[in-house]
Amino acid sequence: MSRKPRDIKSGYCYHITTRCNNREFRLTRHECRQVFLYALKKALEKFNFKLYGLCIMSNHCHYLLEPLQPEELPKIMHWLNWYTAMCFNRMLNRTGHFWEKRYHSSGFETTDYQRALNTLRYIHANPKTAGMKKGFFYDFSNYGTHDKLTTDGLTQWHPAFLSLGKSLEECAARYRGFCKKYKPATKQSKSYHWGSKLLPKVVKSKQKKKTSPGQMRLPWDDWEVAHTEVQDVAQKFVMANCYDPKVAMQFF
Repeated sequence: MSRKPRDIKSGYCYHITTRCNNREFRLTRHECRQVFLYALKKALEKFNFKLYGLCIMSNHCHYLLEPLQPEELPKIMHWLNWYTAMCFNRMLNRTGHFWEKRYHSSGFETTDYQRALNTLRYIHANPKTAGMKKGFFYDFSNYGTHDKLTTDGLTQWHPAFLSLGKSLEECAARYRGFCKKYKPATKQSKSYHWGSKLLPKVVKSKQKKKTSPGQMRLPWDDWEVAHTEVQDVAQKFVMANCYDPKVAMQFF
């Protein structure tokens, strides 16, 4: 069966979700997240799109972006997913698909400010909803740029955020209050099926996988020590968005 074509229109923003294959928690390592941010920087330079929202979770990632031209959205995501998959497979000594299926996208007019604010809040609330954080501050989302009015080197404010007040301080205060009113939807209870009781007993092989000789050599092959350019991009983003810079700096 052929894939359903995406509804891509001019003047639209897109809420994009990408998930690790098999929903595995492959994005937990700090080094992987640094490379992820660096890949986004490269993608922004290559395609010149607008990135309004970002949240990197342990097994998936959310974006709110606006391509320069609507037909460039698939090119952006293809390049970004290809580049990050190549890097992560090399870093984690694995092969095969890194990302699950196609990315999910939901588009709406950039001028639909209420939809944009709801989407931004949903993206920024992900760590809180998952029980990872009590509040909205999270090192790997751009909520901090909205609350503290900082610049992280990757994202920018959506016009909807800038419409919240007559000054940036008023915009930040109103968005902060808007986020505090967020109530996550109740998750459905887990469904059980034949074989569910056996799944926890399955033990995965811990044998080290061999790297393919055909894989591209990356500048951070010795990735236990982060590449300087990669680290600089990640540090700027994290410092702009974290709650406590002293704690966040311990990872750099």
